[in-house]
Amino acid sequence: MSVIRDAMVPEPTTLSDKANAQDAGRCFADTPEMRAVFVSSDDGTLVGVITRKTLVREVVAAGLDPREVALRDIAEPPHYTLDASLPLDEGFRTLEELDLERVPVVEGGRLVGVLSRAVVQRRLAEDEPPAVEVG
Repeated sequence: MSVIRDAMVPEPTTLSDKANAQDAGRCFADTPEMRAVFVSSDDGTLVGVITRKTLVREVVAAGLDPREVALRDIAEPPHYTLDASLPLDEGFRTLEELDLERVPVVEGGRLVGVLSRAVVQRRLAEDEPPAVEVG
């Protein structure tokens, strides 16, 4: 049986909770397709998530200097996380039921990857036996 660890995207883009908003902005500028930057403490514990929307709302619209705003102060705690050892079909069901595209994957509170609905759909399709043709 496949578990979430088998299908997660490992090593997502992560910055220290001591990094600043300018560092996060640079990540988004360097990788336009990036949707989120994960923020973790020195021991790897997931602190939260930064999105472009977070930067605009918490820094730009507030008129703050992005070099002076620590990510720990603006990171949004994740609404959901999944444990890496859960069965993959259970993780996919969670994504579907909550209508989520991606969720951080943790082991002991430490960020180890991201589970993406699109990746899981491909993985589950690969695991299905081929259809038997009748005729």
